[in-house]
Amino acid sequence: MALSLSLTAEDSLPAVSASESAPVNLQDYVIAPSDLLRFQVFREDDLNREVRVSQGGVISLPLVGTVEVKGKTIAEAQRLLTELYDRDYLVNPNINLSVLEYSQRRVSVLGHVNREGFVVFPPEESMTLIDAISGAGGFQRGANTRRVVLTRTNPDGTRDRYTIDAEEIVQGNTSYVWELQRDDVIHVPQRVF
Repeated sequence: MALSLSLTAEDSLPAVSASESAPVNLQDYVIAPSDLLRFQVFREDDLNREVRVSQGGVISLPLVGTVEVKGKTIAEAQRLLTELYDRDYLVNPNINLSVLEYSQRRVSVLGHVNREGFVVFPPEESMTLIDAISGAGGFQRGANTRRVVLTRTNPDGTRDRYTIDAEEIVQGNTSYVWELQRDDVIHVPQRVF
């Protein structure tokens, strides 16, 4: 396997086995700013709302006020809301939380690809490095497919940079794919002759 990393971040490597890459369970979807959520309480129609997650990751609901949901899965947020309403307002509330509209998940693909720019992917699906490059029209002639650079911004604002041999992935010489995250940046450099 010919993967080289500019930074060693063993615990956060996005490489996963191709057999592990699968669609995301909607209950496991992590809520993000700009998502539009439907909040429903069984037999309490006056509490039902459609709410947009603020850029700070909060929603505002009747009785409980502002609740931080950013970074929580749908299932975790639903449990939190059930606890909040059960604590002071309702007896054994039956709460359902769902996503009506997902915020746009996209990655940037730059350099020697046929269509530089953003590639958008559905939140209920994963996207790999090769998927994103394909979404950008594939490699241009003269692209250095053995030194593709993936830059990822971490939640704390630091950046990790990975140099990836995409040729190994394309040829099937490795069982690892690089699963992407929102706002990753991929740069395909020019081959030096």
